[in-house]
Amino acid sequence: MRTLIVAVGTRMPQWVIDGFEDYAHRMPRQERIELIEVKPERRSANMSAGQVLAREAQRIEAALPSGCTRIVLDERGRAMNSSQFAEQFTRWRSRGKDIAFVIGGAEGLDAALKSTAASVLSLSPLRLPHALARVMLVEQLYRAHAIASGHPYHRD
Repeated sequence: MRTLIVAVGTRMPQWVIDGFEDYAHRMPRQERIELIEVKPERRSANMSAGQVLAREAQRIEAALPSGCTRIVLDERGRAMNSSQFAEQFTRWRSRGKDIAFVIGGAEGLDAALKSTAASVLSLSPLRLPHALARVMLVEQLYRAHAIASGHPYHRD
């Protein structure tokens, strides 16, 4: 069983790479987090936002493992505190399937793709840059591990 972050966007700034790697490397070997970057669609004058989203959705679908539990990130999704997220993450893991968190690009995510998600999760009611959302998500995944294992990283 794997935990994946499938994110639209490539060639991230170094601070994003460093932040992501810092938290991802803190995870124990058996709970590694795998990042799959999906190429964003270039938007041209004759292409609508919906067309961009549909093309990115096709790339995301191709990157997702068959039968995985899909969790989509969206500012309008369900908000949780860190302890609630840790409990939910434990429930998702107990299903024995790969878990894939999906982060959209500059235009967001295709509505049809969102409808296939087991859950739509909000990291914040603010709209975040997708690069920052990667770092925030991997930190929360590490925090969820710390909470579940009784590690002192998380303090109530």
